[in-house]
Amino acid sequence: MLIDTHCHLDFPEFDSDRDEVLKRANLSGIGYVINVGSSIEGSRKSLELANKYGCVYAVAGIHPHEADNPGKEAIAEIRKIALSSNKVVAIGEIGLDYYRNFSKAENQQPLFVSLIELAKELNLPLVLHSRQAEADTLSILKKYLPLKAVVHCFSGGEEFLKDCLGLGFFVSFTCNITYKKAENLRAVAKLAALERIMLETDCPYLSPEGMRGKRNEPSSVKLLAEEMARIKGISPEQVAEATTANAVHFFKLET
Repeated sequence: MLIDTHCHLDFPEFDSDRDEVLKRANLSGIGYVINVGSSIEGSRKSLELANKYGCVYAVAGIHPHEADNPGKEAIAEIRKIALSSNKVVAIGEIGLDYYRNFSKAENQQPLFVSLIELAKELNLPLVLHSRQAEADTLSILKKYLPLKAVVHCFSGGEEFLKDCLGLGFFVSFTCNITYKKAENLRAVAKLAALERIMLETDCPYLSPEGMRGKRNEPSSVKLLAEEMARIKGISPEQVAEATTANAVHFFKLET
């Protein structure tokens, strides 16, 4: 069994065939999917999906892109969603993004801190987003240790990997490790200890090589596991066993 630990099936790209997408995932050996909120509304929809589909779990949070206008009651709303069901298994995705500048850094940081504090209060793990903001991300997180966290869609270098693993965090890789020009990312994935790795699609984004430009979906985790096995020089079954165990433990999934 495999687990897609980060997807966005609540997005409109899946409105026409969500049932079929999940059926294809199941046929590809994907036992569970973790649907991750990126806004208050997205977090509500994630919970709705978790309540509708037995194989779906939800994560509630506010993406740093939304930091300029999260609303006065944003943290209270995320708390309410997180407390409403035991199928909400983490707070995320949260963090810092200095790449696209969709929101100001001075707004991203206090939102990030507030959501970390919420996760600590609720004893839930964190699903982290960090893009071109590694130093600030680590600086903030270190103030709240110990933390249970996964850095999703890991795209940093060797030093950031060492820092994250040194803090006890997990790292999650997406289908971009299959890209022809992703040698550096594959080298980082090779360095990461298997007992600290999870797999994700981040769908509808980041379709694997050969499908780029098309919508990604959870069934692609099977291809991702095969690529990770090639990188590590082990069998796909070993990758599946380890990454599934990591996800089950991290999110406290009922298997």
